[in-house]
Amino acid sequence: MRLAALITTIAAVTVGGTLTASAAASSTLASSPEVSSNWSGYAVTALSDTVPVTFSDVTGTWVEPRAACATTSTTSAAFWVGLGGNDPASAGLEQLGTSVDCNATGQAAYSAWWEIVPAAAVPIKLKIAPGDTITAAVVVNGQRTVMSLKDVSRGTRFTKTITTAQTLDVTSAEWIAEAPSECTSTGRCRVVPLTNFGKVTFTKAAAIGNGHPGTISDPLWNATPIELRSDSGFAFGRFAGTPTSSFDAIPTDLTADGRGFSVAAQTSG
Repeated sequence: MRLAALITTIAAVTVGGTLTASAAASSTLASSPEVSSNWSGYAVTALSDTVPVTFSDVTGTWVEPRAACATTSTTSAAFWVGLGGNDPASAGLEQLGTSVDCNATGQAAYSAWWEIVPAAAVPIKLKIAPGDTITAAVVVNGQRTVMSLKDVSRGTRFTKTITTAQTLDVTSAEWIAEAPSECTSTGRCRVVPLTNFGKVTFTKAAAIGNGHPGTISDPLWNATPIELRSDSGFAFGRFAGTPTSSFDAIPTDLTADGRGFSVAAQTSG
């Protein structure tokens, strides 16, 4: 996820088949965690280069966490589902989610957004509050992307269809808690320090790959946990750099049905 402008205040922030329990567990253990300075959660990709998977749909549900804002710095955290962007060489990522941004006076702002990289994120005019249950889905068909987000707690909904000329990345699907990046008008970007969001839990996670519906742990694809370590020096989504952050974010193992997990913010190091 990329912030459209350099952050100075909160106002300036604008926002990228069911398995048995034993099968889900074996799939989860098949991949060692990857480490990133800006992503935490799970990504699914093809099992190998010789068995490609084209993802067309990703969905998930989470409860917007309440931020514990400090009074010393500006921070941000985003929670989203998306397609593409897992490969560092990828120029595309289609994503949809919510954010919580803290300013240096300790105030928190909650929001929703969508983004098709390389363009900046676009705000969604829905009120989001901590404790709200959010369901989001991204569907790609050719050059067309359908973004759907529902605040279940408030009964509000957003849907938008975007047609682009660019080739969309559909080689992966993700469920992510992220430290977003802020970018200047010249395109220089850096990862923002992560907001202390406590814990966020993803449920009802699912994807469609090669026309096949499945959970994160489906045997048709490879599920990889991603740990956000702010000192790793490696960022997903083509935003390099190491932020000065007090918090990392670590995902749990998948639930037995392969449809859920949590990500917890914890003190760096």
